[in-house]
Amino acid sequence: MHTNPLAAVRNLGILAHVDAGKTTVTERILYATGTTHKRGEVHDGTTVTDFDPQERDRGITIFAAAVSCAWDGHRINLIDTPGHVDFADEVERSLRVLDGAVAVFDAVAGVEPQSESVWRQADRHGVPRIAFVNKMDRAGAELDAAVASIRERLHPVPLVVQLPIGVEDAFIGVVDLVRLRALTWTGDGVAAAAAAHEGPVPDDLREEANRRRRLLEEAVAELHPGALEEFCATGSLGIGTLAAALRDLTRSGEGVVVLCGSAYRNRGVEPLLDAVIAYLPSPLDVPPVRGTHDGDDGDDDGDGDERERVADPAVPLAALAFKVNATATGRLTYLRLYSGTIEKGDTVWDATAGRTERIGRILRVQADRHAPLDRAVAGDIVAVVGLKSARAGSTLCAPSAPLVLEPPGVAEPVVSVALEALRGTDTGRLASALARLVEEDPSLVARTDAETGQTVLSGMGELHLEVAVEKIRLDHGLGVNVGRPRVSYRETVGRGVSGFVYRHVKQDGGAGQFAHVVLDVEPLGTPDSGSGSGFGFEFRSAVVGGRVPREYVRAVEAGCRDALAEGPLGGHPVTGLRVTLTDGATHVKDSSDTAFRTAGRFGLRDALRACAMVVLEPVVEVTVTVPEDAVGGVLGDLAARRGRVTGSATRPGGTVVTATVPLAELFGYATRLRSRTQGRGTFTTRPTGYAPAPVRAQ
Repeated sequence: MHTNPLAAVRNLGILAHVDAGKTTVTERILYATGTTHKRGEVHDGTTVTDFDPQERDRGITIFAAAVSCAWDGHRINLIDTPGHVDFADEVERSLRVLDGAVAVFDAVAGVEPQSESVWRQADRHGVPRIAFVNKMDRAGAELDAAVASIRERLHPVPLVVQLPIGVEDAFIGVVDLVRLRALTWTGDGVAAAAAAHEGPVPDDLREEANRRRRLLEEAVAELHPGALEEFCATGSLGIGTLAAALRDLTRSGEGVVVLCGSAYRNRGVEPLLDAVIAYLPSPLDVPPVRGTHDGDDGDDDGDGDERERVADPAVPLAALAFKVNATATGRLTYLRLYSGTIEKGDTVWDATAGRTERIGRILRVQADRHAPLDRAVAGDIVAVVGLKSARAGSTLCAPSAPLVLEPPGVAEPVVSVALEALRGTDTGRLASALARLVEEDPSLVARTDAETGQTVLSGMGELHLEVAVEKIRLDHGLGVNVGRPRVSYRETVGRGVSGFVYRHVKQDGGAGQFAHVVLDVEPLGTPDSGSGSGFGFEFRSAVVGGRVPREYVRAVEAGCRDALAEGPLGGHPVTGLRVTLTDGATHVKDSSDTAFRTAGRFGLRDALRACAMVVLEPVVEVTVTVPEDAVGGVLGDLAARRGRVTGSATRPGGTVVTATVPLAELFGYATRLRSRTQGRGTFTTRPTGYAPAPVRAQ
């Protein structure tokens, strides 16, 4: 029987909070699969995936890196994603093209704020996950506590398939609860990696292993009808049934298989790879990709309708570009092929830009090293050279079967800095360096401020912008002056107005313009309920008797949207309001789309001046981990930054304080925290939305 080669492909990401060990897990996977012959270390700056000089200096992952390896006859395309909140957009783009993920947790800290954020991102994309509790060799490591935090904070049903052998320093292996076998690793796991030694379950753990196997069977039977049937009939589950049920529950998202180990000491990596193959989906197991049919192809089937493309090399091509590397030698575009095949020299259609492109070369990616390929097929993740216009989020398809896939969402930037070239003669070079940066990272926005003429770069946080500016200095050899960071404020309606009348009449010879609108403006939700980008805009029409024809209603809405760009208080974008068109009037000759759009724009602008407006500022949840003797000082400092403490807990290694703090007050906080705690304090942030800003903060 010939099996489909796509069944032997796994596209997966490694997700986690900063410092949970994602990059080390990736390194060990590459080492275990024989892709590398020397293990890299984050602290030495020798890892494969953190290949950017800044990543090596800072010891964190900044850019999602793709690597490819083989295990047990399967190809694994792996993306190591950043854990820092400022690079959440990089995670978003990666999740859009992955079929599965490994979520890595710290065995001491359990679920941390950023692991919660990336978990929610994966939920939104419907990406099946397995969990790996890392750092089991650390003091204070406890698998059950980490699993409890997964259950409480992330709400899946954790299905623990391993029992650790030994604790903390004495952690030497795991009991595989599915097959009831012990896997142990000898040596210190750092000098030389010995393969896992398989044997019977140690006598002192047999009773505990049987108890946990029983709990696993009960949890699976509760969720899986097929397993329940066997469990009721025989009182237990066979290995085959249990493994098949775990695979089904992982893929449906009803359960999450939990494994444990210590990536640094090379313990638990092979069983993790086996679990990836056994439980995570191949491109054949995920639903066919859906896209919008694009362009007029001469038939009568209607354009703009939804189409499906199955993961099959023989059907027309559909691929999504999810990352662009604009290097000095040319552009590398990372693609996920959902259907069809590409070969070197092929001409493809960029449905997003509406132009044809030629595939120069196809590369199998190993972070910053590449192996040339002649062709790539559905289910592959590869990089291609030669595309001129493709951006992150562009769809590439067969010219004869155009299709547009939904691009990954891009978050709105919240922090801005002003930039200028040190030498006046470098202004042009700075503009092209910024253009290249924005091409690589769509969550960065570069613009020229109309009032000051300054070049303003906006991004997701202080570190995000710091990394971007450093990239300009390193990659382009440009000296730049950087202004103080500023946050992006919004304006919203505190108290609305109703029955606001606006007449637009213009008579200057020839056809005139006439539009009469009556608007109600009211708040939409409360400022505290904001999420990521504020809380939107709603437009409704309550006009009766056709007093304003439908096409003009659309023009009024477009005009209202134009008016949202600048609010009356400080020229900030306006959000969180509902506008209702309640009445209006038209003129037989002088009414037009343009007239009603203008009336919508100026009508809403004047109506907002009559409303009670509120300025909103971005707020973040800050989680600070500090030694107990420094808690008082840290709490005082947070209060001085207008922070509202929402909780504190004592854990091994210090006290964890969570607080909601305005983003504007956090600039320079890292330095301040270090000096207050003699360098022992750490903190992470997570955006939580917008909140009303006091007058002095604006």
